[in-house]
Parts: sequence; C-alpha cells; structure tokens
Amino acid sequence: MPADTSSTTLYRIDECPDVMADACVGDDQGNLVFLSIWARDTAVQQFLARLTLGRDEQGLDQFHVITDQGGSVPVFIGNVDRLEKRMTRAYRRTLFGSLSNVWLFDRRCVKPDKANASALALLPRGNAHRLDRMWTLVRDTCPLPLLDHWRETVLELLQTREM
Repeated sequence: MPADTSSTTLYRIDECPDVMADACVGDDQGNLVFLSIWARDTAVQQFLARLTLGRDEQGLDQFHVITDQGGSVPVFIGNVDRLEKRMTRAYRRTLFGSLSNVWLFDRRCVKPDKANASALALLPRGNAHRLDRMWTLVRDTCPLPLLDHWRETVLELLQTREM
C-alpha cells in the first residue's frame, strides 16, 4: 500500500457515478489513450461492458471526466478493440468492499503498430531520458532503417510537425 495517498485526486466520471478516475490521457482529438479508474468490482464490470455496447443499448462511445472546478472534459472511446486493460483488486477490506483499479490504454503504448507506422509514448514531464525513449520508439516504428547520427535531425523534424 502506498505510504502517502493524500495528494491523489479522484475525478468523477459523469456517466458512471460509481467510477472514479485518478488519471486520464487523451490525444489531440480527445480520444482515449490511457485511463486509470477505481471502483467496486461490479461498477468496473458495468463500465467496461458499456464501452462495448452500442449507443442505443446504453453503451458509451464517450464519457465526461468532471474536474475539480466542476467543468466537464469529454473523452472519446473510438475503437474499443485497440484498448487493453490491466486490473487488480487493490484494497480488499474497505467500508465499501473491495476496490479494483483498472488501467485502460491504447495498445500502441506498449507495442508499436509497425504496419501503420504508429506508436504512442506516455512520458512524464521533465523526464531526463525522454529523447532517448522517443528515438528508440521512432526506430522501432519506422519501416526504414535509421542511423544513430540522424537522431537530432529526425526528432527535430518530428517535433516541428507535431508527430
């Protein structure tokens, strides 16, 4: 169990009031890249099931994360088949029963899609090894062989084009 959990903020998901998110990352179009949620097992299963259902069956093709200030941030699901999940029961003996933590993430975060030359990197701000990790990902994703002395030029080009 973490020593200090007092600084963690939980955000409510408007469409599923029993589910709380502690992290949500989207791409530039608002599509889901990474989501970490906490809830009881039944609420988690209901949320995951609603992601696979159609809109007319009370399914979710998007949801809204409620911010501290009361604002609403839309998150679009897109193709559910591209998402992977990791689940654990973190706190077994709470007042409300056992709590589960689920990570939903785009599988390109784990393994590049070489067929479409597409990958995603989730990097902390100010990470000292950010460029090293980016270069490794670019080399793994690119269908062409890249030489190490091209690194600065290629990364600069990708950043100027916001790729």
